[in-house]
Amino acid sequence: MERMNTTRRGVLALGTAAAATPWLGTAQARAHAQPRTPADFSGELDELGIAELRGRMADGRLDAVRLTHYYLDRIDRIDPLLRSVIEVNPDALREARRLDAEQGPRGPLHGMPVLLKDLVETGDRMHTTAGSLALEGLRPARDATVAARLRAAGAVILGKTNLSEWAGGMSLTHHAGWSARGGQTRNPYKLDRSPNESSSGTGVAVAANLCVAGIGTETNGSIIDPASANCVVGVKPTVGLVGRGGVIPGVPSQDSVGPLARTVRDAAILLGTLVGVDARDPATEASRGRFHRDYTRFLDADGLRGARIGVPRAVYFGYSDHADEIAERAIAVLRAAGATVVDPADIPTAGQLEDLPGSMIVQAYEIKRGLDAYLAAAPGDHPRSLAELIEFNRAHADRELRYVRQDGLEAVHQLDFTEREYREALATSHRLSRAEGIDAVLRRHRLDALVMPTSGPPAKIDLIRGDTYGGGASTPAALAGYPAISVPAGFAFGLPVGLTFMGTAWSEPTLLRLAYAYERASRVRRPPTYRAADVGF
Repeated sequence: MERMNTTRRGVLALGTAAAATPWLGTAQARAHAQPRTPADFSGELDELGIAELRGRMADGRLDAVRLTHYYLDRIDRIDPLLRSVIEVNPDALREARRLDAEQGPRGPLHGMPVLLKDLVETGDRMHTTAGSLALEGLRPARDATVAARLRAAGAVILGKTNLSEWAGGMSLTHHAGWSARGGQTRNPYKLDRSPNESSSGTGVAVAANLCVAGIGTETNGSIIDPASANCVVGVKPTVGLVGRGGVIPGVPSQDSVGPLARTVRDAAILLGTLVGVDARDPATEASRGRFHRDYTRFLDADGLRGARIGVPRAVYFGYSDHADEIAERAIAVLRAAGATVVDPADIPTAGQLEDLPGSMIVQAYEIKRGLDAYLAAAPGDHPRSLAELIEFNRAHADRELRYVRQDGLEAVHQLDFTEREYREALATSHRLSRAEGIDAVLRRHRLDALVMPTSGPPAKIDLIRGDTYGGGASTPAALAGYPAISVPAGFAFGLPVGLTFMGTAWSEPTLLRLAYAYERASRVRRPPTYRAADVGF
């Protein structure tokens, strides 16, 4: 559910080890007590993509069991510093052995270990909790649609990742990367920095080579922002392209499930395994005839040549000098690679979208109904409604509310809007973000896409005053339900900043082509350094 407003001013909190270790298994619990040093963190398979890893499997140099062992060992050694993995799958090696025993590859992810955000249900021995102690012990009867499709493609489900509790909807101030169950996730490029937004655990784990790739969810910024802060690629698909059946809901008119990976190619491979009509998600009916099983066929190193790309200066530049400087260099790369850059190409409604009164109506209406329905139907002994969840948190305030208030949940519970008010607010949001927003500027300038800095360099985690939020690119695509892709663009004092490519509905093939060509031309991605906190930038 993420932010309760579109301006996204967040507060981050540093959790303690005690909140996370009981669910991680004895080996990792010991590692949490004795963190290793960054000198131990390099590995022979680091930064290898799906194609390279599968090539090693094909010629006998690697198999699924060895690769799964490799990542489990890295989680054991490295994640004590990062707190990105909330739970390891106790059956991961068994799944890997089963895949190794099969005759031929099951699909494009055969033997590839992936991590899932702890909103995605799995019908196994892992929990699905949204980071909340209230759902401890929740073991769904079957996989979420995305988890089932990953398994069908041959992936090993390695575990679940930490997140902002209840996807950031718990507090109006928003504590990115903190949950009562998992503690505080930290940025691997500098350990006192925010991992940014609720898919933070997935972004950090992918950046630190704790998995091949991962799955996140986004309502407003929670895939592309952690991608930016952790120097990885994040794809927020069009709402309806990827089924959300079995994913704990937030704001369904905005919610997307998508991949985070170290390269555009790997993200495209994952996306192709996730798409398709989902009987548990009516929104996916609109994707018939619009999804593709193989998005890698759209990747072209020369894909920027002849493209028309707009730069929306108003609102999406000017909030961070560092982000602006990096974006200017990226724009120069686009031009040098043959793109026509239309600058400026402002979104006409940008100012309205960032402070839209009806956004609160839409979010409150959808969150309340979605959570009540989910809690009522989920198996196990836990709160059965939003009201009961709020009472649970009060009863366990020493752990649930140690750093994070639940004023977000309380506001949603107290606000009461009619269906007519909701539908009018949603129609206004869609009109301003779609026909009068993104689509208007694309039509006016005959553009293939828009580009802007994803966000500024990640801010410091601050228990007392909270984390500062300056600005970002996510809101137009979030409100419209349109796709966006963040790609690494540069560093400010060693802190990553991404570039967002944004387009109209179902334009993932175009955005992936542009993002891939930019990635190949810029080659920004580099592994994290795990720098300790200091007094400097």
